Amino acid sequence: MRIIKFLLQKEFLQIFRNKGMLPIIFLMPVVQLVVLSFAATYELREVDFHLVDYDQSTASQQLVNKFQASGYFKLKSRSSDVDEGLQKIRANNVRMVMVIPQDFEQQLSSGRGTSVQMNIDAVDGVTAGLIQGYGRSIIQDFSSEVQPTVSNIQLSSQSQQGIEITPASWYNPNLDYINYMVPGILVVLVSMIGMFLSGMNIVREREIGTIEQLNVTPIKRYQFITGKLLPFWIIGLFELGLGLAIARFGFNIPFVGSVWLLFAIAGIYLLVVEGIGLFISTITNTQQQAMFIAWFIMVVFILMGGLFTPIESMPPWAQDLTLVNPISYFIKIMRMVLLKGAGWAEVQHLVGGLTLMAALILPAAIFRYRKSTT
Repeated sequence: MRIIKFLLQKEFLQIFRNKGMLPIIFLMPVVQLVVLSFAATYELREVDFHLVDYDQSTASQQLVNKFQASGYFKLKSRSSDVDEGLQKIRANNVRMVMVIPQDFEQQLSSGRGTSVQMNIDAVDGVTAGLIQGYGRSIIQDFSSEVQPTVSNIQLSSQSQQGIEITPASWYNPNLDYINYMVPGILVVLVSMIGMFLSGMNIVREREIGTIEQLNVTPIKRYQFITGKLLPFWIIGLFELGLGLAIARFGFNIPFVGSVWLLFAIAGIYLLVVEGIGLFISTITNTQQQAMFIAWFIMVVFILMGGLFTPIESMPPWAQDLTLVNPISYFIKIMRMVLLKGAGWAEVQHLVGGLTLMAALILPAAIFRYRKSTT
């Protein structure tokens, strides 16, 4: 521990003396949160929804068929319990719960008004607005189709009532787009800190010639790796805390879930991105090379991580690639914990994926480092 302590002191002194690293550590978080939070658009293609049909009539089935035939909605599950559907929203299994009331067909056939409730996952305010708009349009079309075929009761056009839509936007009632983007930007912030700085720091040792001096000292390999990665692990958690403070007090992002759970998962996530940074440092000879490779990997991870484009709207092959993308896991976790209040039960499968990645990437990077320095 005494050797690791001295290594940590050396690393922190070296980090804060490097004028190239300081802007990345302190300026980049503010730029990311303030600028990138406003820089994306979305396109809605397919929405999984849960059906609660209390009527079980021909008319209700026709409405459901119309939703499915639109190409925008896909019936994923059904039940007779609204709470079960809301639980599926919380677990990120569906984006909407549609509730058709009892006497739906009877109300339509008698010419009286009725309603269909759409409970929408509004963590992503833009997508929720699109879901609400598309759903409203489909229901209005259905209403106009059934109005001419209502029973023989003669009603004036003023007294005829169509289907009333009652949208309920969960987790983001105001459909605020910033609430959706800021947690994802925080993931990018932590990722760049962990990957860029850990990779560049070891390469810098090679550039200035001190890596050979360290290799001939009695320092053990685990001590050297710990001394190199732990400072950026600590800085990454500090940056996450800074970003969360900016999100809470600068953007008024609601913190529904446990922040401590978020920090614990972030600790595992940082091991993954630092392992990637360490691996990059073993295959490059200059900081410039490490920066280019790390930036290439980061761009791919970000674009395919669900930050700017919903993963559900990607082609099937792209959705399969996100299974090995750590950023996609942590973005889901951030949004689920902060905005939905998800606990360990809802995110444990995602944390398991990150843990598996860390268990594979870190040993591979350490083994590669050993081969490149012997």
